[in-house]
Amino acid sequence: MCTLLLYAVVFAGAAYIFRQIFVKGKRCKSQLNLTGKTVIVTGSNTGIGKTTAIDLAKRGARVILACRNEQRGLSALEEVKKATGSSQVVFMQLNLGSMKSVRSFAETFLKNESRLDILINNAGVYMQGRTSDGLGLMFGVNHIGHFLLTHLLLDRLKQCGPSRIVNVSSLGHNFGNIDFDCLTTHNALGLGTSFKEVFQYYCDSKLCNVLFTHELAKKLQGTQVTCYSLHPGAIKTEIWRNTSSLMQLAIASLMAFFFKNPVQGSQTTLHCALQQGIEHLSGRYFNNCTVRDVYPKAKDDVAAKRLWELSEKLTGLA
Repeated sequence: MCTLLLYAVVFAGAAYIFRQIFVKGKRCKSQLNLTGKTVIVTGSNTGIGKTTAIDLAKRGARVILACRNEQRGLSALEEVKKATGSSQVVFMQLNLGSMKSVRSFAETFLKNESRLDILINNAGVYMQGRTSDGLGLMFGVNHIGHFLLTHLLLDRLKQCGPSRIVNVSSLGHNFGNIDFDCLTTHNALGLGTSFKEVFQYYCDSKLCNVLFTHELAKKLQGTQVTCYSLHPGAIKTEIWRNTSSLMQLAIASLMAFFFKNPVQGSQTTLHCALQQGIEHLSGRYFNNCTVRDVYPKAKDDVAAKRLWELSEKLTGLA
C-alpha cells in the first residue's frame, strides 16, 4: 500500500511539473486597451472562442459573438457580459456551413457596425458530413466559410487599419495534405469515414488555414491589414463532441494531464490579435505566442494560389 501511495505521489508530481513546463504555455503579454475597437470572434459560444471574447471585452472592445446555434450563442452572450461587466457584447448568428448565412451575416454587420478592427476566425468542426452548399463539412466550415467571411469584410478592415485577421489552425496541419483532385471532383477533402480518415481530413482543413493565411498576406501587402495563423495547443474544448463515445473517453483521459484549459489555449490567439511589433510577420504561423517555421508544404506558393483560386470559384467570388 505504501509503495502504491508513493508511486501515486510521484506520478502526480511528475504530471504537475509536465503541465507547468509543457502544457500551460506562455501568456499574451499585451496590455493593449481596445476601447473604441470592434472585434468579431467566430465560434465564441464555447471553448477558446468564448475565453478570447471575454479577454477582448475586458479590454474595452465591442465584441461580436458570431455563432451558429442561437440558443448557445445567447447563453454565451450573458456569460461574457456577466464575466466582463461590458454592455458592448453582441450576438450575431453565423453558420459557416452555409454561404447564404455567411453573406447575410456580413451584410447585417456592415449595415449596423461602422468599424472592424480584428477578425478572429476561430470556429471549427471535427466530423464528416456535408454543408448546405454540398461541400465536405470540415472543408466548408473550417476553410471555405472563413475564406468567404474574410473577403466580405476585408474592405471594412482596410478602412479601419491598422487591423488584423487571425486564423486559428492547428499543429495537425503538419499531417495535412490537400487532394486537389478530390476537391475538384467531390468538393471535399476526402470521402472516408474511418477514424484515421476523418482525422486526416481535419488535418487537411487545418493546412488550408495556414495556406490561406500565407496567400492572404501577399494580397494584403501595401495595406494596413496583417494576418496570422496559429496553433492554440491541445485544448479541453467541445470540438470533440461529435466523435464516438470511445474516442471521447480516450480524450477525456488525456485531457486530465496533457490538455490546456480554454484560458491557456486562447493566449496565442490573443498574442496574434494584440501584440504590437509583429506586423512584419504577417502571413506567418504562431505556436505558444511565438512565431514558428513551417514545413515547405505549409508555405507552398503554388498550392496556396491553387487553393485560393479554387476557393474563389466555390464561393462565387471569381
